[in-house]
Amino acid sequence: MSAPRNTNDSKKQRLSLGGVVVATALPYREDPSAPAGLAVDHDRYAEHCRWLVDNGCHGVGPNGSLGEYSSLTDEERRRVARTAIEAVGDSGTVVVGVHGVGSHQARHWAEVAAEDGADGVLCLPPTMYRANRAEILAHFEAVASVGLPVMVYNNPIDTKVDLTPDLLAEISWIDNVVAVKEFSGDVRRVLEIRERAPGLEVISGADDVVLESLLMGATGWFAGFPNVFPAESARLYDLATAGKLQEARALYEPLVAAFRWDSRTEFVQAIKLGMEQVGRYGGPCRPPRGPLTPQLREQVRADMTRAIAFLGEQAA
Repeated sequence: MSAPRNTNDSKKQRLSLGGVVVATALPYREDPSAPAGLAVDHDRYAEHCRWLVDNGCHGVGPNGSLGEYSSLTDEERRRVARTAIEAVGDSGTVVVGVHGVGSHQARHWAEVAAEDGADGVLCLPPTMYRANRAEILAHFEAVASVGLPVMVYNNPIDTKVDLTPDLLAEISWIDNVVAVKEFSGDVRRVLEIRERAPGLEVISGADDVVLESLLMGATGWFAGFPNVFPAESARLYDLATAGKLQEARALYEPLVAAFRWDSRTEFVQAIKLGMEQVGRYGGPCRPPRGPLTPQLREQVRADMTRAIAFLGEQAA
């Protein structure tokens, strides 16, 4: 593997983490010596990252929940991030997930990301623990002290910690905290966050409210289904941010049934199946995620089939 690219500190401070940044799905290949018999396919992953950027997405986000970071060894986790950084190069931004049980783990992963040339980091509050307000602030202060731009991640569904607009206003005063990935599903928060923390970029975190969020002033989309539809997702973002509501709705509404899988428990499996339906490689997941049940697989296929048919008609 080649050496990580050089970084420029002043550039990092100015860098926006907005646009369509894809939370990348991670491909595996069979290997009896690897955990659960599945080894990360780095060549295929690098190709996928390049494909996303070449199709109009602004960047990639390795080591998120869609990237199954919690199922990776420490060595795998670092190599996945480096693979994305090297694959994208200067063509897009790379926002590395640095989620950790505590601030010392999250800060460690932020330090590693900085060493390897990441453009920014995405960070949940402490995982597997319902932290209080002071602990949350200390957690993000530790991560931000590394010096990379930080996108905090509000996912109260999985973490049981809600980064409410008033708490985000306080977090926004931390040096290097520049954005929030908002995954509560409540689009009313976009305006409230902008009011309470005007210097903080609001990034839509849920695919099935992305149009609503962008129309309310979100400046980015940290996305799942662009793994399947990168060019169409980039077009949707451009239409929405240009205020072209009628055209944006015409594209969004036929896709939103598929997008809803991004907010469901089986979102990783669903997105990987969607990738396969458009001729990409999705493949299996590592435990604890197992295969979709036949009923769920049929539902995903049906929603994806409608979306693919619509896009085919548009292209004809």
